[in-house]
Amino acid sequence: MKKLHANIYFDFTKSQQKAIGFLFAIILGLQGFFYFTTAHLPKDSSISQWYYVQPVAHSVSSSAVKKYPIYPFNPNFISDYKAYKFGMNPTQLNRLRVYRSKNLFVNSAYEFQQVTGVSDALLSKISPYFKFPDWVNKTRKTNGYSRKFASSTPSLLKVDINQATADELKQIKGIGDGFSTRILAARKKLGFFVSMEQIKDIWGIPPEVITQLNTYFYVGELPVIDKKNVNNCSLKELMEVPYLNYYIAKSILVYRSKNELPLKLEDLTKIERFPVDKINIIALYLEF
Repeated sequence: MKKLHANIYFDFTKSQQKAIGFLFAIILGLQGFFYFTTAHLPKDSSISQWYYVQPVAHSVSSSAVKKYPIYPFNPNFISDYKAYKFGMNPTQLNRLRVYRSKNLFVNSAYEFQQVTGVSDALLSKISPYFKFPDWVNKTRKTNGYSRKFASSTPSLLKVDINQATADELKQIKGIGDGFSTRILAARKKLGFFVSMEQIKDIWGIPPEVITQLNTYFYVGELPVIDKKNVNNCSLKELMEVPYLNYYIAKSILVYRSKNELPLKLEDLTKIERFPVDKINIIALYLEF
């Protein structure tokens, strides 16, 4: 192996010597640049560099994000994104969707809470942005009534539930257009209420509101009820009795055919799927 001698550099041509010198200049320049740009940082690793840069980056990103104002909106049509931003969970939002699928609307912050089940804290956060249609506000002014701030002791005497008007029902705290409409619709479907217990079957009415209804409303003298005789009526006639569907009515007829003795009220409790908790109400529609 040949020994390298000291003046090997001078064996290159002038162009090669210039190229080598230029390469060394670049290397020295990069090292100098790195030294002077990092000299002010602590000797810690890149974590230290990241730490010192964060306040600057945060201030830049914060100032760069544009904050959009929240405009009033009708809560019946709240979007998934807006519900998420306010803090509603999917279950609460789904309750509103189910309620709306029945072509029903919430007409106050109170009713929004009753339907969705949001907390008082969340309601106070979101309700200032509620904007209901003009006709809802006019109705409240006309009736002089707001469900949220209504008196819990209405200025009315006991009223027959079968004669009650929507305005009388809405004097109860928690009863607005939605619930009053449901109560009157249930009464129309049944023909009339035979017991205040039937109010519990109306979807969505809170227990405390039912207590108020029982305080200020009652079932008065009933009209003549077209009672069905369990021991000789047809399947169609049994199906006309509230709370008895096709399956239950059919089961009663089958049970009746298997027993020689006339059926009694207590025999109905032996029928599969018979609504035993409603037996006292159903009995008012039957004869034995």
